[in-house]
Amino acid sequence: MLTGNILMFNNTSLQYLYLGDNNLTGILPSNVCKGFQNIRLLYLYLNDFSGEMPKVWRYCKELEDLELTGIHFDKERMPPDIGKLAKLKYLYLPSTNLQGEIPFSLFNMSSLIEVNLENNNLNGSLPHKMCHQLPQLEMFALQSNDYGGVIPRSIENCTSLQNLTLGDNFFTGSIPMEIGHLNQLQYLELGNNSLSGHIPSKILNISTLKVLIISQNDLSGMLPSNMEFGFPNLQQLYIYENNYVGKIPDSISNASNLVQLDLSDNQFTGIIPNSFGDLTVIEFLSIAGNNLTLIEDSLTSLTSCTYLAYLDVSENRLSKLPKSIGNLSLENFMADSCGINGNIPSEIANMSNLIQLSLSKNDLNGSIPSTIKRSNQLQYLDLSYNELQGSIVHELCEVSSLSELYLTSNKLFGVLPTCLGNMTSLRKLHIGSNKLTSMIPFSFWNLQDILEVNLSSNALIGNLPPDIKNLRALVLLDLSKNQISSNIPTAISLLRTLETLSLANNKLNCPIPTSLGEMFSLSFLDLSQNFINGVIPNSLESLSSLKYINLSYNRLQGEIPDGGPFKSFTAQSFMHNDALCGNPRLQVHLCMKKSKKKKFLIKIVLPIIVGLGILVVACIILGIHKKKKVENPLKSDLSATLGVPRRISYYELVKATNGFSDSNLLGRGGFGSVYQGMLSSGKMVAIKVLDLTLEATSRSFDAECNAMRNLRHRNLVQVISSCSNEDFKSLVMEFMSNGSVEKWLYSENYCLNFLQRLNIMIDVASALEYLHHGSSIPVVHCDLKPSNVLLDEDMVAHVSDFGISKFLDEGQSKTHTQTLATLGYVAPEYGSKGVISVKGDVYSYGIMLMEMFTGKKPTNEMFSEELTLKTWISESMVNSVMEVVDYNLVSQHEKELHEILALALNCCADSPEARIKMTDVTALLIKIKTLVMR
Repeated sequence: MLTGNILMFNNTSLQYLYLGDNNLTGILPSNVCKGFQNIRLLYLYLNDFSGEMPKVWRYCKELEDLELTGIHFDKERMPPDIGKLAKLKYLYLPSTNLQGEIPFSLFNMSSLIEVNLENNNLNGSLPHKMCHQLPQLEMFALQSNDYGGVIPRSIENCTSLQNLTLGDNFFTGSIPMEIGHLNQLQYLELGNNSLSGHIPSKILNISTLKVLIISQNDLSGMLPSNMEFGFPNLQQLYIYENNYVGKIPDSISNASNLVQLDLSDNQFTGIIPNSFGDLTVIEFLSIAGNNLTLIEDSLTSLTSCTYLAYLDVSENRLSKLPKSIGNLSLENFMADSCGINGNIPSEIANMSNLIQLSLSKNDLNGSIPSTIKRSNQLQYLDLSYNELQGSIVHELCEVSSLSELYLTSNKLFGVLPTCLGNMTSLRKLHIGSNKLTSMIPFSFWNLQDILEVNLSSNALIGNLPPDIKNLRALVLLDLSKNQISSNIPTAISLLRTLETLSLANNKLNCPIPTSLGEMFSLSFLDLSQNFINGVIPNSLESLSSLKYINLSYNRLQGEIPDGGPFKSFTAQSFMHNDALCGNPRLQVHLCMKKSKKKKFLIKIVLPIIVGLGILVVACIILGIHKKKKVENPLKSDLSATLGVPRRISYYELVKATNGFSDSNLLGRGGFGSVYQGMLSSGKMVAIKVLDLTLEATSRSFDAECNAMRNLRHRNLVQVISSCSNEDFKSLVMEFMSNGSVEKWLYSENYCLNFLQRLNIMIDVASALEYLHHGSSIPVVHCDLKPSNVLLDEDMVAHVSDFGISKFLDEGQSKTHTQTLATLGYVAPEYGSKGVISVKGDVYSYGIMLMEMFTGKKPTNEMFSEELTLKTWISESMVNSVMEVVDYNLVSQHEKELHEILALALNCCADSPEARIKMTDVTALLIKIKTLVMR
């Protein structure tokens, strides 16, 4: 292998120069051809040359073959002089950092046979007469550039064309039917553009075609039912992520040499044709993300496809896994979100070559079959979000090759098997949201190479041992919502690669170890809702990667650090630690120096205490004298109802609101009015005063008190106190300075951008996920809508108004009510039968998600029995969702808006069982946000 610089570019007799794939460096002389006037072949590819691309090529009059692949030139336009290479046949400039348009002179080089310009920054549009002077052109590759406009119809004049690659650009319009005249074409790649219309029928009859890729466009219509698929040589067909509808024609089997077929993410319907079984050499088949129906014969017919290794039928309809599934010779089988019920057949283990098995988000029940131990090639197993029961079978431990295991959100119970510690190949383990009750076995801490561990939302007990340090490769550790107690071991700081650590909602009773400040990779830390005491270590200021911290609902004290990442944290991270002090923006007391504190105690606190003592004695004497108890006619029932020690009297509320003045009125609702007020402590609050003339008021008050008693979440409005007797009932809540989401959606002086709307809906989804799956007893809000979602000073959303909420007692999945929620947001089963379940909240959330991004209320006058908000959006998905999106967002994030509104429709399925869970909603929205933020 050559290294260093090329010192001489001066050899007029040289005809062939092969210097590709070396370690040559330096700058290519701009007049390289003056020294190589007789050069016929110049190969300099895959070297480390820098600087500009040589510009003077006209002197290389004999050059036929130029190969500069992979040389990262400074961003330059392609030199026009290249068009003067009259004898050039092969031009290879992929991955050379070129920009601008292709010189027009290139399209007049009649000697060209192959042109490869892939993976650059070239832009512009192809000339309408691009092929008039290219009769010998066999390959034209422009993939992964920024070209747009239409594909010129003159492409038919490139009669020798065998390979046409225009994918990953911005081409629009329809696919020219003239491509069908290219009777030598073997490879056609038009994927990931913005092409629309149909596949021209003439293309479907190019007998020489081996590869056809038209995926990720806006193509629509139906595949011709009588299509003969004149593809005797076709090996790869990719149509995924388009808008095709109708049935998949049986005649597709005429392409009998197909090896790879991907029809996923369209809108095909009907039963999967048995003719797939005639594709006897097929290896890869994906029909995921359609509306197809699979019957037992559909899968059984595939047993004749003996080479089939990859099968994805996810997001279609498959009622049950047939036993015949075991007769397939698959390596990868995915059937997520298919509505599959019943047991996992034990015959599934007969697929001895199986590497990946994914059956998540179905209705599978029963236990994990013990025959799974025979799947000795299995590396990936996802059975999450089902109804699986029983214990985690020890036979799983016998699958020694298993690398990723997902059992999240099932009904598994019992202990974590000790044998998990023997699964040394395990890299990702997710068993959250089950009913596991045991200690984490000591053997588990021997998995030195595991990357992700999520055991959250179980009932695991015990403590974290120092052996946790053995998980040296760990990136994510989530043990939240368990019963883990005792200390956080200091040794946890040796997990230097850990990025996400959540120990929230446990029974930890210890200080935060100072050594956590050595975990420099940490970006997410949640220790909330424990009994953690002591101070927040200043060492955490050195965690430069830390983006999120939650220490709320603990017993911390002392000063909150204010350096490093703490500069950007908000009050939400430190709530309900009454002894914390620090910056007023964190809604805590200012910290006092010891000397000042002592003076404060002597000069102010002591006289107050003495005065109060005298007052108490006087009251006792007066009470004895009057021989009766004097009770406050209006008392706070806070301690009995909410368990919070702060007492607020009726008279303080009167003073705080200027006598419940209209100038303090924030708004009126179905059960009363809400006022803003400032307490004597200087704290601004919102005071909800209930209208006692309404019969349902008392029930509403009790429901809201009961709902908020034990609910603690950053996205729920915190109730500070209550005040009630027979003549007056009120709730004192934290003040949300930015008002309701409804105000921001419909007031002229307010506007929300795309990211703000997305953040709000993530906050609301997080709150509902907590209510449905995170509290000890599931809570159904029953009245979710924009006016009941409030925004604090940081635009963080908080769900409020639990006046008609319902608890689902142990074992209940639904209940009934006669209370009516707000029209337009009510799920069908709520309005017709009064059925209450968490899936009703999911429906309301879906309506609010639609409203958030369309700016249209479900009760808008444009909607009637024939047209609803839901059907309006559903119809727009076929053409363009931008037709229904709020005009303030029309130029933003079309792809993401399509995904969001599709998710909203999923939430609003007519059948409660078909609706997505809030855990999945949160995850999907966070994924969308992550992609937007890149």
